[in-house]
Amino acid sequence: MQFLEAKHLNIVKKILITGSNGLLGQKLVHLLNQEPYNTLYQIIASSRGENRVSAFQSLHYESLDVSQAEDVNRVIGLLKPQIIIHTAAMTQVDQCETEKELCWSLNVKAVENLINACRENNSFLIHLSTDFIFDGDDGPYDEEATANPVSYYGESKLEAEKLLRESDIRWAIVRTVLVYGITEAMSRSNIILWVKKSLEEGKSIQVVDDQWRTPTLAEDLALGCVLIADQEKEGIYNISGKDFLSPYEMALQTADFFNLDKSLIVRTDGSKFSQPAKRPPKTGFIIEKARRELGYEPHSFKEGIALLSTQIEM
Repeated sequence: MQFLEAKHLNIVKKILITGSNGLLGQKLVHLLNQEPYNTLYQIIASSRGENRVSAFQSLHYESLDVSQAEDVNRVIGLLKPQIIIHTAAMTQVDQCETEKELCWSLNVKAVENLINACRENNSFLIHLSTDFIFDGDDGPYDEEATANPVSYYGESKLEAEKLLRESDIRWAIVRTVLVYGITEAMSRSNIILWVKKSLEEGKSIQVVDDQWRTPTLAEDLALGCVLIADQEKEGIYNISGKDFLSPYEMALQTADFFNLDKSLIVRTDGSKFSQPAKRPPKTGFIIEKARRELGYEPHSFKEGIALLSTQIEM
């Protein structure tokens, strides 16, 4: 296995992205492939199976199943990245509740495998976590808040955090909330696209108003991860949007932006939906630490809608 030759003599670090076929993974690779980062890093994109992103065909790609220790040791041992941003995970909350063994393998065992490989190769590991480690009784939360998950997904992500905190490697945990965005080969929609499509088709939609989040633009999350990588900042960082909104409020803002009929949006609450996994009612994050230590400043939700609107038209 040979790594591609660096295009610039001042590229000094290899950075490996797990889950590069996913939303955040794609945003990270795109960002790191732009100036000034493309003069600082050699990018290794990796996901399970084949590379499904045509824009990445010229970059170095490795098929990597992070739940398999042998695969992790092979790739990291041979390529020896100085930094790993671990975005690969099982994030479908209800699927985690019904397929617990698979969830544990992808969300916990995978982190254990990465920790062991990072120890052998002195790699700095940046791990993506979630607001679902909290019960949602008194959000928004800062980095010091006490976790108490109410779903198996949240339990698995909290266990992965514990493995990192108890490890002897260099690490950072990036906690985020309700990530939205548009990329090539998208496997899932988001609230903006769902509301826009439904209202354009004249469909009435029910949207809950008893849950609150700080929705996070994928580009902002990618930048937060890169700011941590660039400074190799250790510890826990909340990287999310800055607006504390209910899904109902998000839907109204989306309708307003696209001049769609808001009367089709029906206010409801979570009790009207039957889902395998319980959702925390009020999460969201306080992001003052990221602002202060990283210089992180996210878009507003309205600005995020505007950015997505330009990508829809492309």
